[in-house]
Amino acid sequence: MAQTVTVTPRGAERIHLGHRWIYRTDVADADASAGAVVAVTDTRRRRLGDALYSDRSQIALRMVTTGDERASAGLWRTRLDAAVRFRATLAIDATAYRLVNADADLLPSLIVDRYGDCLVVQALSQGADRLMPEVIPTLVDLCAPRGILARNDAKVRLLEGLEQRVEVVHGDVPERIEVVEGGVRFEADLFKGQKTGLFLDQRENRDAAARYASGRMLDCFTYNGGFGLRAARTCEHVIAVDVSAEACARVRANAVLNGFANVEVREANVFDELRELDRAGERFDTIVLDPPAFAKSRAALPKAISGYKEINLRALKLLRPGGYLVTCTCSYHVDEATFGEIVYAAAIDTGSTVTVVEKRMQGRDHPVVLGLPETYYLKCFVLRRLA
Repeated sequence: MAQTVTVTPRGAERIHLGHRWIYRTDVADADASAGAVVAVTDTRRRRLGDALYSDRSQIALRMVTTGDERASAGLWRTRLDAAVRFRATLAIDATAYRLVNADADLLPSLIVDRYGDCLVVQALSQGADRLMPEVIPTLVDLCAPRGILARNDAKVRLLEGLEQRVEVVHGDVPERIEVVEGGVRFEADLFKGQKTGLFLDQRENRDAAARYASGRMLDCFTYNGGFGLRAARTCEHVIAVDVSAEACARVRANAVLNGFANVEVREANVFDELRELDRAGERFDTIVLDPPAFAKSRAALPKAISGYKEINLRALKLLRPGGYLVTCTCSYHVDEATFGEIVYAAAIDTGSTVTVVEKRMQGRDHPVVLGLPETYYLKCFVLRRLA
């Protein structure tokens, strides 16, 4: 017998408006097991579609189909194949990129990233976790990878009542793997690195930054040196800053791997380093700010706004007239308009005249779903200081 979840009129309206997540407060009744594919109906028993059900998360339903379309046995293969084929059309100049981006590929809470001849998968909900016995062999068939690593150590799994684990689920996966992005070589740690190994969503923003970069460059929150190393060919000198000793060691190793002798790595708190550089009278032609998410919840927003303003103000003080500031936020709760206001306030306080050269977002392999604003999390402005 089919498992069914009934949603409130408000929940039904969300589905009609194209939102693919239904919260627990909008579930009227549930006759379903954890992680099941369920039929979703309104209070009049009218069918609204099929969804992945969670009995633990505040996101109770993640819509898979709408209307009369059914989540049949072949649906997962069809959608995985479509996701892989879409990436093939993007002509990505990298050997590491996203193959499956959850709801943006109609595969809720499922992430698949390619690193050379290996794949890394993440199942971020009960439903996606339950589908792994179908997903893994399908990926093997479609992509013929050397190996597949399940990086199921994301904290969000705890909200689903799922254990955190990292395990090889197919073939052989090396502890570290070399990938190439825009002609620059990087070593990725697939087992322990951030996200699935690298921050793949910034790849196209690193491309853009490299087009503008020149002279002296300051790469803040560098992690593995992504922005700085991509721009090292066109810059006289790059200073890459990160508070993590492990990250700094990784940047130094990647610089050696590429033969870049003009990359200097500093282990320091970025807030402190920006102040010290200003006191020392240092000036730069290119600055990148790519911090971690300062606002991981709405409650953290006021403090996050203060933090974002502080680093942008300090960066603008250090930026020469005619120079470029590439500034980013990956906090979903800081929307594009708010981020623009933060940067504008920083410009006012420094007496700078600043133009917006580009507004960017996560790469094309990480699409945003209209009607699901949570998928638009990465904002990136390329700014030029006029005076």
